[in-house]
Amino acid sequence: MFRQLGAYLDSIKARDPAPRSRWEVLLYPGVLAIGMHRLAHWMFKGELYFFARLINHIARFFTAIDIHPGAKIGEHLFIDHGFTVIGETAEIGDNVTIYQCVTLGGTNPTNGVGGKRHPTIENDVILGSGAQVLGPVTVGQRARVGANAVVTQNVPEGATMVGVRARPTLVEATEYQKDFVPYGTPCSEIFDPSTQKLEILQCEMEQLQKRLASFAEERSNGDKKIKTKGRDRA
Repeated sequence: MFRQLGAYLDSIKARDPAPRSRWEVLLYPGVLAIGMHRLAHWMFKGELYFFARLINHIARFFTAIDIHPGAKIGEHLFIDHGFTVIGETAEIGDNVTIYQCVTLGGTNPTNGVGGKRHPTIENDVILGSGAQVLGPVTVGQRARVGANAVVTQNVPEGATMVGVRARPTLVEATEYQKDFVPYGTPCSEIFDPSTQKLEILQCEMEQLQKRLASFAEERSNGDKKIKTKGRDRA
């Protein structure tokens, strides 16, 4: 048990340069929330739903992290800072990193239909700040979801998703091969495909405006020359 706890704390230190020791990591709200969730999930499976919910509410009060007791969580989940919501049928694999203000939410709560309503997050995924993963979608292994991205469809393995609605974007091979990327977004310059298209259109518009201005100036100069010749003849 203590070995598992030590390995878990070390896995967090490997992803966060801030703590100087394991003792500091023990004070992280994400560590407390996940520890209490393990107990709540055990009670949930034993159909002690009231007590499972009670532990869930206590954990949320102290950590600002809301993990439904029914959610399935693998090993070494790191929730950095908090303000995270994880729904009942969410499934999270091993070595997943979740930054602040992330929601693993369900869809269509009004139809009363149960079953799988929340996302499945596979191993080694990184969810950036403010990311929203909605519905019974699957985020493939080693995928990165950038800050404030909204994911409503399955994410391929190893993809880097950005935007609203989230779309895959190209990243350099050196960035792709890294085991861990803070906030799920490479810091080198990357281009959102839609933004890049808009920038290209803007450049083409500027070039057309310059050409039109040049043609207008040439025509104006030509008209002046014709008028001057007319006066000279007169």
